[in-house]
Amino acid sequence: MNFSFQELALIAIALDDEEATTVKSKRRFSVHPTWQKREQEGEYHTLYKELLDDETQFYMYFRMTKECFALLENKLSPHLHKKDTFMKRAITSRERLAVCLRFLATGDSHMTISFSYRLGHSTVNKIVKETCKIIVDQLMSEVLPEMTTEMWKAVAEDFWLLWNFPNCLGALDGKHVVIEAPPNSGSLFFNYKSTFSIVLLALVDAKCNFIYINVGAQGKNHDAGIFMTSSLKQRLENGTLNIPQNRALPGTNIVAPYVIIGDSAFPLKTYLLRPYPYNSGNREFEVFNYRLGLARRCVENAFGILTQKFRIYQGRIKMNPASVDNIILTTCVLHNFIRKNSENEVNSFNLESLEDSSLNNLRSQGGSASSQAFREREKFKVFFNSPVGISSMSEY
Repeated sequence: MNFSFQELALIAIALDDEEATTVKSKRRFSVHPTWQKREQEGEYHTLYKELLDDETQFYMYFRMTKECFALLENKLSPHLHKKDTFMKRAITSRERLAVCLRFLATGDSHMTISFSYRLGHSTVNKIVKETCKIIVDQLMSEVLPEMTTEMWKAVAEDFWLLWNFPNCLGALDGKHVVIEAPPNSGSLFFNYKSTFSIVLLALVDAKCNFIYINVGAQGKNHDAGIFMTSSLKQRLENGTLNIPQNRALPGTNIVAPYVIIGDSAFPLKTYLLRPYPYNSGNREFEVFNYRLGLARRCVENAFGILTQKFRIYQGRIKMNPASVDNIILTTCVLHNFIRKNSENEVNSFNLESLEDSSLNNLRSQGGSASSQAFREREKFKVFFNSPVGISSMSEY
């Protein structure tokens, strides 16, 4: 039987309408029966009360103490709260926080969290995104405040007492956070490790707290370029960070600037010290590199604690880049919040294994530096090889 073009078009439209009607008819529930059992069988409603009776199990589940969780909930509850409707009761602010923390602590997929908490997949996705944004918005200024001159001096004092490095304002490092390849992104996020990533650049104090974080650089970007385009570098050079005036190194008349320290992935600056070339055979260079490397352990420890606490870093993060940026910011904010509000937090981790994090290092970078930058590094090298510098290390 032969049909005209118009008749064939009408038949096609009719078949499409029939298929659409069939698909719609398959959805028999406004809310799936599995999700309707949330208050009877959901993990929050069945497990949370039991966890309250065991501090150790509570910590293992949420990666923070009960007291810290309660304080966090108290701060965020007004912003997480949703009103009940005529049709259903809203998910409580505590359960929303629990879902988000569990996702960050385990790195489980939204689908896995969905089944365990008896919540819809899209609901879990929405809860995680909203809660992370609220955590960053409400806690960022509290746990990563704008540094004052006195605060910088306190950080420098801690570096001298804890890591035996004078005039130090922080240890700088960057890590590649592995993500699933974003659609239609080409090689934008493809890095030298042949994975797709977003870069976390962080400045850490002597007690493994984050002072400054920069998130969002694409994995393909040149590693030194990430720092060079960061707001930290811009503010260090334009003098808007409230950095203290130069002062003499302990026990000497050598006046040196306050500096941050980094590895060979970063350029040498008057305010940023990097190691001398390794395997040079120069004993004084080796002493300087040893002291610099020792002080830099705090930033490696910070990343190690971050990845041990939030297991989402143990695999590829399967979210779009904008959401990944917010996840990284959230974990850094929570890292500082937990350390600030929990005594002996670092004792929960094996310090010897902290440097073995799942985050990839930045590549080493060569390049030129100003003669002034070389002179400033020379001052620290002379100090570390002087009797005063050597004796301070023996006491350490």
